[in-house]
Amino acid sequence: MAMTTTSLPTEPTERTGLRNTWILTVFTAVTNLADGVTKMVLPLMAARATDSPMAVSAVALSLTLPWLLTSLHIGVLVDRFDRRRLLWIADGVRAASVLVLVAAVAWGEAGVWLVFGCGLMLGLAEVVALTSATSLVPAAVPKAGRERANAWMAGAETVCNQFAGPLVGAALLTLGTVAALGVTAATFVVATLALIPLIGAFTPKGRTPGQPSSVHADIRTGLSFLWRNPVLRIMALTLTVMCACWGAWMALIPLAATRTMGADEGQYGILMSALGLGGVIGALTVTPVNRLLGRKWAMLADLVGTLILVATPWLTSSLVLNTGAAFFGGMGGVLWSVNSRTIGQSLVPDALLGRYTAALRMFSWGALPLGSALAGVLAEAAGMSAAFALFAVAAFFIIFPFLRLMPAGDPTRAEPHTTTGSSA
Repeated sequence: MAMTTTSLPTEPTERTGLRNTWILTVFTAVTNLADGVTKMVLPLMAARATDSPMAVSAVALSLTLPWLLTSLHIGVLVDRFDRRRLLWIADGVRAASVLVLVAAVAWGEAGVWLVFGCGLMLGLAEVVALTSATSLVPAAVPKAGRERANAWMAGAETVCNQFAGPLVGAALLTLGTVAALGVTAATFVVATLALIPLIGAFTPKGRTPGQPSSVHADIRTGLSFLWRNPVLRIMALTLTVMCACWGAWMALIPLAATRTMGADEGQYGILMSALGLGGVIGALTVTPVNRLLGRKWAMLADLVGTLILVATPWLTSSLVLNTGAAFFGGMGGVLWSVNSRTIGQSLVPDALLGRYTAALRMFSWGALPLGSALAGVLAEAAGMSAAFALFAVAAFFIIFPFLRLMPAGDPTRAEPHTTTGSSA
């Protein structure tokens, strides 16, 4: 593969970066609000259409399955085309998919397989949107402002997806499924319009004109870059283990809370809300925490938080302690998310950001259902306590390679590599 030297993208100004940060935060908030509603409404529609648990589970899976099946290919797409236009297209697909469901409900034809198909389209568009949004941040915000941009966007994701989305979805459902879906479709259109004032050029920088490369070659280039960079590699491996632990916790905590902790519906809601509250606090405090501890030790907080999250239901049935563990887990998760995004945007060339982001999310988000499945099997065979214990051990032991391999200095002060494959 021919090698070329890429040039770094022109740095946006501080004023432009602040304006773009506001725009991207609003876009993130609006789309995550709509995502939160669809992730609540679609499984409910499936449950109304069929009595099959497998079919209902398939609809829920359809919203996340594209992360496993299409992430790497979409990463190539994001590294070849204008990323803002991809965001517009993704939101257009999401709005159209929801409108199809509106029409189907109105005509009484909302069968489970139609809901499943629309769920797949929504999940696919989400992969395009999230990968594109993360990848265009360096072209929209100067380096000094990226931590703030990532913190605001992560906070918007947490508040709107975990808090507001389900609440708004529940409120809208009181008006009927058509009303809930109609408002959601309109929300995606509003998100598309919100991107119009974004300032900058968002076509990936560094590609060599007239030198085409196959999709598989592009994927190999992105994966090779991630694996060969020691900082990116240890972040990816650590995040994969942590996401498996989170998947296990999410799968088991409803039964653990109601059976062993004695939680009623309201108390369970408080337990789950503690995750989102912790995430909001993490987004608000990430800059002072980084200044006080440094990025490495701020990110270590997520490893410790994940360990506390999965170890607490193993060690105690106290609802109060488990709610506190959820808070610290949510806070650590956002501290990790903001810092890992900022590091990636600093170390990865613009022409590789789509592939890097997609690969990282495939490993991490792909580990969520795997962790859930393994936890279910273990809990069925040996009990929930044994399942929580196994994942607590995994969370404990991933701390040591992270401490050993993650540099103590600030990786964002290093410049991105300027040499990539011809596809870059």
